[in-house]
Amino acid sequence: MKRRCEWAPTNDPLYLAYHDTEWGVPSHDDRYLYEMLTLEGAQAGLSWSTILRKRDGYQHAFAQFDARKVARFDRRKVERLLQDPGIVRNRLKVESTVNNARRVLEVQQEFGTFDAYIWQFVDGEPIVNRWRRLADIPAETAESKAMSKDLKKRGFRFVGPTVCYAYLQGVGMVNDHVTSCFRYREIRGR
Repeated sequence: MKRRCEWAPTNDPLYLAYHDTEWGVPSHDDRYLYEMLTLEGAQAGLSWSTILRKRDGYQHAFAQFDARKVARFDRRKVERLLQDPGIVRNRLKVESTVNNARRVLEVQQEFGTFDAYIWQFVDGEPIVNRWRRLADIPAETAESKAMSKDLKKRGFRFVGPTVCYAYLQGVGMVNDHVTSCFRYREIRGR
């Protein structure tokens, strides 16, 4: 039996697959980075399992997270999305997804890629922590606070320091698998 992080429920195949194959793996793909920023923001106040179950709906509703397409969504499109049971139908969260697509395009214009911008908060290299227990892992860090502050300054929404830290973990900018988890060593060795 493989040892995993405490938060990965072995009775939920979707959650388990996310832990075992995706969470904490460094990504430099702008589309994926925008998708995960959206999903982490959508998760605020909800469980991650809720978001994982709606992920396909999000990908369909938001043009596979093509920021150029989402940035063109108008008020009528937002109203249609608010009727879509495949996503979290919260007006502020839906509007933030469209807004954030526009901000991603601005960042790409300035930095060349969203990846180049976002990875600067960890100096371009994943931070490898050595947590032994889930209780040791913080909810936010200096990096997530700096990222949140800069994203907000640029007009991004649903990007508080806790959301940003979950994002850092999810896209592999931080390896927060506990040291006893089989994924800790696998990801660290990449």
